[in-house]
Amino acid sequence: MCPTQKRTFEEETAERSSPSEAELHSASASQKPAAEPVATTVPDPEVRRRARRRSFAESYKLRILQEADGCREAGEIGALLRREGLYSSHLSKWREQREQGMLAGLRAKKRGPKPKPSDPLAEENARLKREHQRLELKLRQAEKIIEVQKKVSEILGISLETPESDERTS
Repeated sequence: MCPTQKRTFEEETAERSSPSEAELHSASASQKPAAEPVATTVPDPEVRRRARRRSFAESYKLRILQEADGCREAGEIGALLRREGLYSSHLSKWREQREQGMLAGLRAKKRGPKPKPSDPLAEENARLKREHQRLELKLRQAEKIIEVQKKVSEILGISLETPESDERTS
């Protein structure tokens, strides 16, 4: 960009940002006396590490359901939900739970995968597999030790006698 164009742009910007005399006169005439500053609260800038899922007590659920069942006029349920900070899905889910049985349906259920019933054969199989892996590891270590002993005996000129299986059978 050439310097003359830059000055022209700066001049245009200054003209656009400066108010005209008429605007200044009308603004000063309509100015009201300055009001006292309003105290505002600054929100906490810290962010929570992880959001927690809300859980509701059985008694709270029942109380809210009773209040919702008592609402007769239009908008009362919406007001109840806003006041309590709930969603309509909470009500429908809690009503479903109440119909299934108050004690069993309204208990908090654990989330996640359900534990499988213990099978003694599966437990024994898993234990034997772990033992098999452990013994295979020991066998590999023993074989490596024997290889090292053989190499050391060859280097030192010591002969290792190995029992021959043919002599035992005859």
